Amino acid sequence: MTLSEVNALDRDAFVAAFGGIFEDSPWVAWRAWDSRPFASSPSVSRADLHRAMTRQVESASRDEQLALLRAHPDLGARARMSRESAREQAGAGLDQLTPEEYAELTALNRAYRDKFGFPFLFAVKGSGKREIMEALRRRVGADVETELAEALAQVYRIASFRLEAAVRSEETHDE
Repeated sequence: MTLSEVNALDRDAFVAAFGGIFEDSPWVAWRAWDSRPFASSPSVSRADLHRAMTRQVESASRDEQLALLRAHPDLGARARMSRESAREQAGAGLDQLTPEEYAELTALNRAYRDKFGFPFLFAVKGSGKREIMEALRRRVGADVETELAEALAQVYRIASFRLEAAVRSEETHDE
């Protein structure tokens, strides 16, 4: 779908198409729809749509932000997760952990969640399990406000990657 096509969607179709960009939080797309039309020049690409969505999260209440963070699965978890999360985690090798790596990841995830009240979030695209584990070890020592800001920044990166996959540029429309 191109941004021109995105701009033509009614609210329900827009939410159906983009409600999963922010994990299990269709309210972000619902609210961002009001920011249409999204700029679709080649130099802007999906940035305007991404900004409109992140503005909704930034202006949301702390409870809404926390619910958004909590909607994400633990990295490496062998539990139910969205198709997007499963694909992203598999791409980073988190579906192929050794038993020792899995045990460490599980323990670190638990310590992180106990401390912050939401799962460790990391935009895994382009990263490997070693980089992810190092970040988790480092970030579990952060203070709550710093980590809340970092977790939201990671969610924005995840959303950017998902929009990149969902919306193609206008010039590739005929390919």
